[in-house]
Amino acid sequence: MYKPSDLLFVPLGGSGEIGMNANLYHYDGSWLMVDLGISFPDDSMPGIDVVLPDLSFIESRRDKLAGLVLTHGHEDHLGAIPYMWSKLGCPVYGSAFTLALLRRKLAENGNKYDIPLIEMSPGSVFDIGAFSVEMVGLAHSIPDPTALAIRCGAGTLLHTGDWKFDATPGLGSDTDSTRLAEIGDEGVLAMVGDSTNAMVEGRTASEAEAEVGLKDAIAAATGRVAVTCFSSNVARIQSIIRAAQANDRSVAVVGRAIKRAMSAAQEVGYLRDLPDFVAEGDIALLPRENIVIICTGTQGEPRAAMAKIAAGTHESVSLDPGDTVIYSSRQIPGNEPAIARVQDALIRRKIRLVTDEDAPVHVSGHPSRDEMIEMYGLIRPKIAIPVHGTARHLMAHAALADSCQVHQTLIPDNGTVIRLVDGADDIAAEASIIDNVHTGALTHEKGQIIEIQSDMMRARRRMLWNGAVTASVVLNRNGALCAAPTVSQTGIGDEEAATDYIAAASIAIEDALSAMGRSDRRTDKAVEDIIGQALRRVARSMFGLRPIVHVHILRLSSDDLAGVA
Repeated sequence: MYKPSDLLFVPLGGSGEIGMNANLYHYDGSWLMVDLGISFPDDSMPGIDVVLPDLSFIESRRDKLAGLVLTHGHEDHLGAIPYMWSKLGCPVYGSAFTLALLRRKLAENGNKYDIPLIEMSPGSVFDIGAFSVEMVGLAHSIPDPTALAIRCGAGTLLHTGDWKFDATPGLGSDTDSTRLAEIGDEGVLAMVGDSTNAMVEGRTASEAEAEVGLKDAIAAATGRVAVTCFSSNVARIQSIIRAAQANDRSVAVVGRAIKRAMSAAQEVGYLRDLPDFVAEGDIALLPRENIVIICTGTQGEPRAAMAKIAAGTHESVSLDPGDTVIYSSRQIPGNEPAIARVQDALIRRKIRLVTDEDAPVHVSGHPSRDEMIEMYGLIRPKIAIPVHGTARHLMAHAALADSCQVHQTLIPDNGTVIRLVDGADDIAAEASIIDNVHTGALTHEKGQIIEIQSDMMRARRRMLWNGAVTASVVLNRNGALCAAPTVSQTGIGDEEAATDYIAAASIAIEDALSAMGRSDRRTDKAVEDIIGQALRRVARSMFGLRPIVHVHILRLSSDDLAGVA
């Protein structure tokens, strides 16, 4: 498939999707992983809380995996580490805030493993296996994001991570254009880059603009104001606090994830001048027009604070008609139905809803097209590899790279093996896709990692959407029925329809057994198959469903019992 001297790029997650970022680089027999994130389930994944990348490819090569480097602390870039690190066993590198956030996540998961965490900072360079890795400071919607300049004997690569240009980022500093230009001057073989806003024209607005928008939105509000934002967006949390103070409102923080992010930020030197917060239990004591509540739940998560507030079931926070909820966030693709359910619940209760479609209360953390063009002007790579986006994002990014006169563009899917340099080729050849490796989606349940497409998980989904039917039959040794079949169902239909189904299914079982040959009726497996087919056939004809079917067979020992079929 590949040679030890080949320079390779292999995404195991995050290409063709937004979320679950996990990328591999190979050179001189050594592997380097960049990011290890999660994705969140959509409505097609009932009963699943978290989606994890399948690491079986690199797990079988873990003795060659030199390290895992994190670009920043968002869940889609580090959230899988508590579940998956044991499959890798390598050191983890990251910036101060990134590791502070990771330590708290590991503590919440019981600190099951003694993971070597090695802090890097912008400008630092570490040798990791066959690679030399330099961190370059960026602006994004979280503290301490970094790009990675990855050097090896075959050339220099730039892995952008998530980024934007922002002269007034709220926290931290703007993307280090000077250092990026210097790296570009050295010569960059390939840039592996963020594609999230590849279809958005112009430039992404600054965090300072979001702060002004929040001030105006809160000023226009009457009654209580609740603002939901991404918990890791510490700059946005700071903007909300400043906007509340500008309107003479006190602030309360509701949600464990936000408190965890704020604690990590303070540990590494951010958020030093915070006001005294209102305790969650004291929110009801303040006049409604004097409070802003920052809470979790931007993506409609059913157990997050905003979903409970919308449903009127939160233990500490209640909203009345005329109060205001501000969504200072974007919708992650796939989460739209869950978000809409929460927002509809707010609207039904006559709570005023403000989103980024109504007012400038949110700005993206990702670069729009003009910024991407500027980045290509700084780096001038020979090869562009779009990642971090759905297929349409990757295609738009690839077209933009072509317009920037990049010599070659390759669009990966998860599992694509891209050979950037052929270690045995004396003549500089084009980069190419040489193979595809196994990838997939896993989930975590009761301490176990399970394939989402496993038989068990497929059966759960099928049961949810199609119901379940159980049939019990009593047969003598010759396969004749000794009693009428017993049929029960769950989720097939309402009471009247279910009664009709049970009656029709019982008759179908009797007819199916009558049509069987004597020898087949003596075989339990054959009887199970025929009865199962009959039960599904009736469900399909009556309801268009294909239920899970269970058949129980009881055979009496007396040979001379008279059958009824």
